[in-house]
Parts: sequence; C-alpha cells; structure tokens
Amino acid sequence: MTQQIRNEYLKSRKIYGSPKITQELRKQGIRVSQKTVARIMSEEGLRSITVRKFKATTNSNHPYNVYSNLLKQNFQATVPNEVWMADITYIPTDEGWLYLLSTIDLYTRKIVGWYIDIRMTKELVIKTLQRALNNEKPTERVIHYSDCGSQYASNDYQQLLQEHHFQVSMSRRGNCYDNACIESFHSLIKKECI
Repeated sequence: MTQQIRNEYLKSRKIYGSPKITQELRKQGIRVSQKTVARIMSEEGLRSITVRKFKATTNSNHPYNVYSNLLKQNFQATVPNEVWMADITYIPTDEGWLYLLSTIDLYTRKIVGWYIDIRMTKELVIKTLQRALNNEKPTERVIHYSDCGSQYASNDYQQLLQEHHFQVSMSRRGNCYDNACIESFHSLIKKECI
C-alpha cells in the first residue's frame, strides 16, 4: 500500500494530498480509507506541495502610455487577422516558474504566436509578436489587444507594433474578463501541466 501511495504522489508531481490520492487509488479498484492514506503519507513524510493559485503577470505601474480598450468585451471578429489577443501566463514546473505568452487570432481562435521564457520581459512579448508576424503575414491592419502591462506598453514593443501598422488596444487595469478568450485558453494549458 505504501508503494502504491508513493507512486500516486510522485505521478502527481508531489501535488496531491491524501484526498486525491485516495480517489486515484479507488479508481484503480483499491479499497482504502482517506485516513489510512493520510497516516501512511505522514509516516513516509509525503506532503502535498501547494501550488499558488495566482501569480501576478501584469505590472500596470509604469511610465508608458496606456491605450484605450477598443473591444470592451465584444469578442467578435469577422475575418482572420482582424484582432490578435495576447496574454502572459505562468506555468509551474519542477525547475520553477516559466512564463508563456500566447497570441490568439480572435476569429480563427488559432494561436498565431507563442514564446516561453524564464523571465517576464519585453523580449518575451517582442519574440512572440515576431513569431506571429512570420506565421501569419497579415496584409490588413490588425488590432493588437493585450493587458496594460509594462511589457506591452514598453517603447520597444510599441515601436514594433507601429512598424507593422497595428492598432493598439488594452484592457482595463485589474479586469481579467477583458481578456477572457485567451485567459480561457491558458487555463486549459495549466490544467494539463498540474
């Protein structure tokens, strides 16, 4: 029993506690009480690692220009490459946090660009935008929608957006619903990672 509990604990990347391990063992047809699992875990020194539910990815306190919210939660597009939504999320790994930036086409719901890095810098957003431009090569003016974080508002990033004739739109501070489409996509990725 101890080995089976240890296996489930390690399979969960040390995240599961006794309730979830009990549930997993019961799915396999192993009859065991949560009390027994908790006792064995305690004896073996197996403690669940708590994953923080929230890690800030937006620093809105910066000296850069913040642009108007053109979408106002109207997540409709009529053609591809009309609106691109960008967002940064964090992914917990065994080596520490990784930051993923994804850019999604609002019409096709296709990820047009993405990049992962160990730091959340303007280079992360620049590299992602360059990938998206290489992948899609839009011919019409695209609305670039993001939060109002310092990475997106930085002079270098805004200059790149201007060079490619983007119309800039930013969500309101502290309103995750303004970026719901890409937040939803990132929540699916995080479920797979945990």
